[in-house]
Amino acid sequence: MTREDLLDADARRDRTDLDGALNYLLVGSDRRPGAAGDDQRSDTILVVHVPADTKSAYLVSFPRDLLVSIPPGGNGYGGGSDKLNAAYEHGGGGEAGVQLLSATLTRLTGLRFDGAALIDFAGLRQVIDLLGGVRMCVDTEVRSIHTGTLFSPGCQQMDGARALDYVRQRYDLPGGDYDRQRHQQQLLRAMLDRAGETNLRRDPVRLDRLIRAVGASLTVDTNGVPLEDLLLTLRDLPPDALTGVQVPSHPQTIDGISYVVLDGGGGALFDAVRGARMPGWVQANPRWVTRL
Repeated sequence: MTREDLLDADARRDRTDLDGALNYLLVGSDRRPGAAGDDQRSDTILVVHVPADTKSAYLVSFPRDLLVSIPPGGNGYGGGSDKLNAAYEHGGGGEAGVQLLSATLTRLTGLRFDGAALIDFAGLRQVIDLLGGVRMCVDTEVRSIHTGTLFSPGCQQMDGARALDYVRQRYDLPGGDYDRQRHQQQLLRAMLDRAGETNLRRDPVRLDRLIRAVGASLTVDTNGVPLEDLLLTLRDLPPDALTGVQVPSHPQTIDGISYVVLDGGGGALFDAVRGARMPGWVQANPRWVTRL
C-alpha cells in the first residue's frame, strides 16, 4: 500500500487519538491511461465521520460541483472560486491534488482530518471482482453515458466494471449528482457486506490476491497512526451501522455555468461533525440522510 502525505498541513489534526471521534477524507480518482496529473478528476469526495464509540459511521458526500473558495496550491495555482473537484486538478492530481482538496474542505467546513485515502477506481474494479461481485439495487432505470449499458430497476449482482459504471451515472437520474452520491455510498456498503459474507479465511490464495488488489488501489495517509492500530480500532464497525449523508445544497447556474451552492443547513452539518453531534443532526434532517 502506498503511503503519502495526502493532507495539507492546515487540514491535518495535530495528533490523532483513536479513543476520540475520527474524520477521514476519501477521494476517488478516475485516473485514465495517459492522463497528465493536471488532467485528473476527483469525482468522489467523502468525509467519513466515526464517533468515539466506533459503533457507527457517517459517510458525508460532497457534491463535485459545489462552489467553493480554493486556496493557492503548490502546483502554481493562485487560488480562487471554482467547483470543489477542480481543487484536485488545480493541485496537479495525486498527492498534491488531495492536499489542495483537503485544504479547500478545511476552509469550507472547519474540519481537520485524521487521515485520508486516495482510491484508484481502476484498481477498485479488480477488488470488486475478487470479492465475487456486489449486490446493488437499482431504483431508477438509467442508461450509461459511458458504455450504453441499460440498468433496469431491481436488485442484481454486478461485477466490478458494471458496478463502477452504474455509480458513475448522474445524467437522466431524477436527483442527478445527488443520486450518484447515494449510489456511491451504497457501493461502499455493498463491498463491506460482500467482504463479510465471503469466507476468505479458508481461501488463503484468494485472500492474498484481494489484499494485494486493495493495496494497489489505495494511497493512504494515517496521520502517523500505524495502519494495524487503525484497523483494530474499527474492527467491530458493522456495515449496517453506516449512514449516508449529503451536504444541504442546491444546483444554481451562475454566469452560464452550472454549480451546486451550499444551503444554510450546510453550516449546521459541519458544526455537527466537528462537535460529534451527528445523531441529532440526522434526526433533524431526514431529507439529507440515506439509510444504507
